[in-house]
Amino acid sequence: MRFEVSSSELLKQLNIAFGAISNNPVLPVMEDFLFDVVKGVLTITSTNLETTIITKMPVTSEEDGTIAIPAKILLETVKALPEHPITISTDDENNGVKILSAFGVYKLAGDSPLDFPNPPEEDNVESLVMNSKKIQKGIANTIFATSNDELRLAMTGVLIHIDFTRIHFVATDAHKLVKYTFGNLNSDITRSLIVPKKGLSQVKNALSEDQDVKISFNKTNIFFTFGATKIACRLIDSKYPEYNAVIPVDLPFEALINRKDFLNSLRRISIYANKSTNQVLLNITDQSITVSAQDLDFSNEATEQLSCEYVGEPMTIGFNAKFLSEMLSVIEADDIKLLISDPSKANLLIPVEEEAGENLVMLVMPVMMGHQ
Repeated sequence: MRFEVSSSELLKQLNIAFGAISNNPVLPVMEDFLFDVVKGVLTITSTNLETTIITKMPVTSEEDGTIAIPAKILLETVKALPEHPITISTDDENNGVKILSAFGVYKLAGDSPLDFPNPPEEDNVESLVMNSKKIQKGIANTIFATSNDELRLAMTGVLIHIDFTRIHFVATDAHKLVKYTFGNLNSDITRSLIVPKKGLSQVKNALSEDQDVKISFNKTNIFFTFGATKIACRLIDSKYPEYNAVIPVDLPFEALINRKDFLNSLRRISIYANKSTNQVLLNITDQSITVSAQDLDFSNEATEQLSCEYVGEPMTIGFNAKFLSEMLSVIEADDIKLLISDPSKANLLIPVEEEAGENLVMLVMPVMMGHQ
């Protein structure tokens, strides 16, 4: 195999493919990129068995071939080279790889392509097309709320529930829950899929342009295809908890708050919170919210006041500042509403302005009870 390629163009594709390279792979060959050159097209594949990334690019090839190349050293080499054509050639007998640049020659040991796992096949799939920005938003709005508890396998992923013309992205870790709904979908499909967060993170990072994305899925995998890239994620085979039942519907009290002011206040006040609970107290009255925290172990405390519009009984309610901050960070609207009923029950955070066809609901459990 021998081909010439622009170092910067190759770097773009390697950066995308590197997302599926694991630090402690099941097989040594999974530390490699699989390079396959056929008639002037280079296909780069990487996998950790849960996520597989396949990306293609045109090259000037003198001879076709296939080889597995250690990902880290190749990526670091190409990254350290300036924008320049480079030639990559291989020795089929010993799987040696040679990179030729204007500066010099770099040789490394490749591996046999025969050991590389086969990527999952798109067979018996259902498909729909969605805009990349909506997918990115769906992932960004939910991925932070997934659980790290491997005993609750379903909750370690994001639920993607397709309901004909609507798609719901849902994530929860039992302390917080996020549901983002996007309407205006053109599909006749009704399906629920649980996608691992690592794979979704790769999809979100790889979607750099505003483009159409084909989403296909069967019983075992979901495939995201866009531009010259395809990302396949193995689905989590588990039942997702009944999330709609926990979203409260009757929340009589409502506070309207500027999102950025609230977020900045939480970031400052949380420095003074107890490090194990991250607890901040919100004392809400009709015109203002007092945000406070204290860490009795170190005699640290802090208080700030924010203006807000509040309809309801004056109330003091405790939250985990980290959870609230994560939620406020992904909301795009200028103002948010905090919907509450009681200091011991689930509360909702919703953006005041939303794009047409979108609906975002964030549920957060309080960490302390107590009426004023």
